[in-house]
Amino acid sequence: FVGIELVGTTAAEAKDPERNLPRAINSIPVRVMLFYVAALTVIIAVTPWREIDPNLSPFVAMFSLAGLGIAASVVNFVVLTSATSSANSGIYSTSRMVYGLATEGDAPSLFGKLTSRRVPANALFLSGVFLLSGVVMVAAGDSIVAAFTLVTTISSLCFIFVWTIILVSYLVYRRRRPELHEASKFKMPGGVVMCYIVLAFFAFLLWAFTQKEDTLQAELVTPVWFLVLGIAWLVLRRRPRHLAREATFRAELESTDSD
Repeated sequence: FVGIELVGTTAAEAKDPERNLPRAINSIPVRVMLFYVAALTVIIAVTPWREIDPNLSPFVAMFSLAGLGIAASVVNFVVLTSATSSANSGIYSTSRMVYGLATEGDAPSLFGKLTSRRVPANALFLSGVFLLSGVVMVAAGDSIVAAFTLVTTISSLCFIFVWTIILVSYLVYRRRRPELHEASKFKMPGGVVMCYIVLAFFAFLLWAFTQKEDTLQAELVTPVWFLVLGIAWLVLRRRPRHLAREATFRAELESTDSD
């Protein structure tokens, strides 16, 4: 389910965002119910969940029971299409995030340059390099399954961190800028309550990852990445450009609060 925050990322490049973003956001629950919940409901209706073999695709088994002989090929095509779509959205979001960091002084200025077609080519290239690092991980690991488990667990933890920041930012926004939220044309129903429910669910997931050895190892390794980010932040925040931007931001914030 991760990645739906990309809808917000596209706001800056969307045409008529006040009209198109609500439509895109409202379609997300429908797609989740259709492609995930409905699909799992059909599978469990055919095969009890306690009898599903984790070494075999339940989709292939279901299609085979339905008499579709090329079930494996169909499922592989769907999986590859989904993976390609996910990789494409990841490249897009990462390149735009890196570009945004560079323009704010939180990343090397090299990644803040645009081509004649307004594409952050250097940030895009960096995203591709990190994407290809997955090939190295698969080649160096013991098995594809082990590499897949490691990558998915670490990415899940990173997305939990990202969404925690989003939820906390929303709570702070509601507390500091209630008038802006009241003026919003597209409000989140039960936003504050849902934030705390999701944060509680994240805490449950962190506990769940400790119940299996492979996911536990990935969970123990993930803090190293945050340590690297913390060290990079301590270095960047001392740069004159960053200090000047921070001073300007605080002045604007104080001016807004006084108004």
